[in-house]
Amino acid sequence: MGGPLQAATTAPDETVADAQQSIVESFQFLEDWTERYQYLIELGRQLPPFPEAKQIDTNRLYGCQAGVWLLADYRNGKLHFEATSDSAIVAGLIALLLKVYSGRQPDEILAASPTFIDEIGLSEHLSPHRANGLSLMLERVRTLAKAHVADDLAVGDAT
Repeated sequence: MGGPLQAATTAPDETVADAQQSIVESFQFLEDWTERYQYLIELGRQLPPFPEAKQIDTNRLYGCQAGVWLLADYRNGKLHFEATSDSAIVAGLIALLLKVYSGRQPDEILAASPTFIDEIGLSEHLSPHRANGLSLMLERVRTLAKAHVADDLAVGDAT
């Protein structure tokens, strides 16, 4: 069964579906939304440090009420995301997204719907501003993945 979720960690053999199931199981242990929000805040606190030097306009997501900075490093055919927010709950949402999407091939990211959002009830319990911010973060993740699908195809053609 589930247990405490480790923020932003992806086991090498863990699939996107496994990561989402792990999130769902972790949230099932929490009885109400007060506990779930507290858990999100704790996950956000576990995010790796995000250097201030990377908190620049190029990496900022505009349209979020909170300050959100997100970037990806593409290496060895996988996207590795880094992100932070000046909002504790939004940082927790970032931790969930990194758990699901960081360390994945672009085509895996594009093929994966974020089913955990509905399964844990986030879509019902986030304020409209936070829900919009989550949507913008998902859109940026997908945009970054789309930008690197062509890189994967070019590498495949060269071999």
